[in-house]
Amino acid sequence: MQAIPRAASAVMFAAALLASGAAIAQVEVSNAWVRGTVPAQTASGAFMTLHAHEAARLVGVSSPVGTAELHEMKMENNVMRMRPVGGLDLPKMQNVELKPGGYHVMLMDLKSQLKAGDKVPLTLKIEQGGKVVEQKVTAEVRDLTAQTGQPAQPGAAAGGMAHGDHKH
Repeated sequence: MQAIPRAASAVMFAAALLASGAAIAQVEVSNAWVRGTVPAQTASGAFMTLHAHEAARLVGVSSPVGTAELHEMKMENNVMRMRPVGGLDLPKMQNVELKPGGYHVMLMDLKSQLKAGDKVPLTLKIEQGGKVVEQKVTAEVRDLTAQTGQPAQPGAAAGGMAHGDHKH
């Protein structure tokens, strides 16, 4: 007859874990994608929209495909500069977009080519309520010419970039 109290105890423990998890890291992730690469390319970017139900801070990111860092691109003295940042505030109930030309996840030292349709696992480290929790995200690889998270439309221009504009 002790099986019933143990089962009830296990259910209550699981409910407590779920409730405590619900209070931490209520961050929705949408439109997660990674720009594809060419063979031997060792870096790319990951992009997504983050929406925190309570104020939070993105304090880190990791991925098994290579080294991952949170970066910012911004114009300084008419020069676009990119630099790593230690974190990114996620205000309560506001969308924060990681996008080309702004904040993004920089993937470096890639272990292999990222091809359109591949899936890239990312682990976001989110600080909320004095605790850091990890949130798993799967980002789809888009064509290497992608400028947005939307798949390219057949016959559409390649995001304003032509291969002839690229310097080797």
